[in-house]
Amino acid sequence: MAQRAPLDPRIPVTVLTGFLGAGKTTLLNRLVAHPDMAGTALLINEFGTVGIDHHLVERIGETMVLLESGCVCCTVRGDLVEALEQLHGKLARREIPEIRRVVIETTGLADPVPVVWTLMEQRFVAARFRCDGVVTLVDTRLGADQLDWHEEARRQVATADCILLTKPDLADRSARERLDARLDGLNPSAPRLAIAHGEIEPDRILGAGLYAAGGVPADVERWAAASEAAARDGAALPSAHDAGTPPASFSCFFSKQVPWRGFAVAMGEILARYGDRLLRVKGLMNVAGLSGPVVVQCVERIAYPPVRLPRWPAEGTRFDMRGRLVFIARDLPEGAMDDIRNRLAALPSDAAALRTAATAPLLPTRCWLSARIPVQGDGALETAGWHVRSLRLGAGRRAAARP
Repeated sequence: MAQRAPLDPRIPVTVLTGFLGAGKTTLLNRLVAHPDMAGTALLINEFGTVGIDHHLVERIGETMVLLESGCVCCTVRGDLVEALEQLHGKLARREIPEIRRVVIETTGLADPVPVVWTLMEQRFVAARFRCDGVVTLVDTRLGADQLDWHEEARRQVATADCILLTKPDLADRSARERLDARLDGLNPSAPRLAIAHGEIEPDRILGAGLYAAGGVPADVERWAAASEAAARDGAALPSAHDAGTPPASFSCFFSKQVPWRGFAVAMGEILARYGDRLLRVKGLMNVAGLSGPVVVQCVERIAYPPVRLPRWPAEGTRFDMRGRLVFIARDLPEGAMDDIRNRLAALPSDAAALRTAATAPLLPTRCWLSARIPVQGDGALETAGWHVRSLRLGAGRRAAARP
């Protein structure tokens, strides 16, 4: 039986985003009043020369931090790093109580991708904090128009792990149907929860995503089913002549187990070539040598660390163990989808992939290559404690072992 991976000791960080007027402040006021939010640090970013929003949110002891005016996604990303460094320093000196979670609220005009990049790639931050997911608020009545007219709104939705539909009481049926159609094309697999007046239990949106630590996340089966539906009914990719078209989704399925390092290198090359056009890639992979699936996720050129699950979802049901990837793409050039699928259909062996990786130190998926996953190849044997591989030395063979 597969063992559960140890819990990640880093502090989880949730990125809370949404277009202007979506209701982020209302939601935060409800969340901070909930007893389950004890031990939460709140970082609020505001746009403009005078900060206002942070005055509208109830203070959580000494753990509220107002980032300098500007957009957290670009001009003051350094302030985000500094805020997290200061927070960790106060924790280390025991100047503030224990922090169990951080919530970052971005401005309504922010792009969440650079925030995720900071959490994943900035060395000090990534060693102490982990990105737990992106929660995006969308106004049910105005959301479809905002998605039509504003690139920021589209990117916020495309990168979401969870979508909260706010003000549902103000929207008629046609507005909701139009919004659902837009969300189906932008992010078909993210769960959608309708909330009124910011009322929702924190555990429904915090630590409830595919990258929550420990065990099989509750929404894996739902996500897998959604990926199959996206492959069956999803929107077609925009053509090379449709510059500026909204993002669209497509899926890739794998009929057999994949060599992990071959897959990692192939995906790294795909991200290196098309990363600026791939808003989100999510996958549940059947990897050779493992009994349970591996969850992978990428945002543009950023590859999240892989997460091993102890078992496949919905045992004993119609759910199969095929690997699957869902791509949310924007303005892909002509032939790109075929190129991506061809690369994934002809994965190199682990040995060949490691040779390629040795010459590509900046591969976006380099963190995948260090994951503790069995190496596949002739003469290799993986046990719980040892990896044994046969080596050819001269005319003979000798076994080499390493812990």
